[in-house]
Amino acid sequence: MTDGRTRRLFVEMLREEWRLHDRLFRGRRFELFPLVVAALVAGAGALLVATGTTPDAVVAGLHALAFVFGLHTGSIGFVGRDALRNLLGDVTLLVFSARTLPLSRPRVLAVFVVKDVVYYAVLFLLPIAAGATPTLVGGGGAVEGIGAAVGTALLLWATLTLTFVLGLGTTIAAIGLARRGVHGLALAAAVTAGVGAAWAGGVNLAAYTPYGAFRSPTLLRAGTSLAVLGAVFALAAATFDATGRERARTAGPAFRRWLDRVGEPLATRTLLDVHRSSGGFGKVLFSAAVLFGVTAGLVDLAGRITGVAPSVGVSFGAVLGLSGFTTYNWLTQADGVDASLVHPVTTADVLDAKFRAFLLLGPLVGLGFYAAALAWRGGPLAEAVVGAALLVGVACYVFGTTVYLAGLSPDELLFDGALFAVFGAATAVPLVPVLVAGFALAPLSAGLLAALGAGGVCLGLAGVGLYRRARPKWTARYRNGA
Repeated sequence: MTDGRTRRLFVEMLREEWRLHDRLFRGRRFELFPLVVAALVAGAGALLVATGTTPDAVVAGLHALAFVFGLHTGSIGFVGRDALRNLLGDVTLLVFSARTLPLSRPRVLAVFVVKDVVYYAVLFLLPIAAGATPTLVGGGGAVEGIGAAVGTALLLWATLTLTFVLGLGTTIAAIGLARRGVHGLALAAAVTAGVGAAWAGGVNLAAYTPYGAFRSPTLLRAGTSLAVLGAVFALAAATFDATGRERARTAGPAFRRWLDRVGEPLATRTLLDVHRSSGGFGKVLFSAAVLFGVTAGLVDLAGRITGVAPSVGVSFGAVLGLSGFTTYNWLTQADGVDASLVHPVTTADVLDAKFRAFLLLGPLVGLGFYAAALAWRGGPLAEAVVGAALLVGVACYVFGTTVYLAGLSPDELLFDGALFAVFGAATAVPLVPVLVAGFALAPLSAGLLAALGAGGVCLGLAGVGLYRRARPKWTARYRNGA
């Protein structure tokens, strides 16, 4: 970046990102976030290896996490404008100001991407690499000496960062194609079909990604993964316009029609808000689809590493249950406590409405993708039933935990160090044993399946219990101005 204006824009975007998070997530508690991430990764890695998971599988999971995080970062920055507006007020980010800046649109977009990569590589991916290194060193990885361990940590950081970049570029390219009308959608479908055909034909797609460069750090693998990244961003640069305005939309008076179906006014309003926001219910489907794709990849990878085919029902059911967090997040993006002050309702009424809307939307979406997984991969009937119970139980548990910890602001969990630590521990403790059973212990015995099914029911009840305890807690908090 030899151009002074480009460097100035990069610095201001970096400052804008820091101020945004610092304002949203309470200053110093946000600054603890990297330490919490490193501690959680170190603890989870040690637990997984101790229960039989290989270090290679842990590394594969971390790359999948980085890819999903890249997808999510791109979707928030470019799709969720109204969500950002609800959080920050009526503001315009620098990336959306290309019309008034003395720089071309492609350069503003390029600076934004570089800023995101630098920011999250330091804040999020470096702590992950540091936390995972003890697992590689102590878990049987081919690491000898401190120098080699540092080298492995740096290599892991680099490939995680490139994987994050791949996810970010994929989202930008997908949005750019979607906004190009029929021709863009046709090209997107052709690319997706080509990737799917290669996968179905037995091509090891992971070998052509930054994860492949970590597994086999040769110039050929590094060059191949960089070529894939270049192709994705070339497509994104050719199709995406950050200053493009969406067409104005009109909506008819649908409230009473929806009320007849839902039966409760606040829950109806919540679902209508999601429907009329940018992306509509497609956002909810997209979040679940990402978990579906990641689970499919992990099932294949775990099967190759361990030589044992994972349980489709248990593995897909447990992971898809995590969509409970993203679903609740979307249900709270369009309004907040202030939006309810003008109505004669209590905080408990609002939380009850969110719970009802969640039950109508969250488990239904998760079970839809779960049914697709079963139709695709098959599996014993007993495992399918237990997986469905786990999905609903985990989704309700994640919902209840999120409501109890963060009330109507689930975004705070993402970067508030203390809250993220509690949420991560509360989720990992019941879920890690289930994932270990699903991925590494198949075929599952009748006794283990019964225990997993009972565990799913208990998680669901625990989630409902946490949600009920959250009602008086957040009523008092919001009344006191928290």
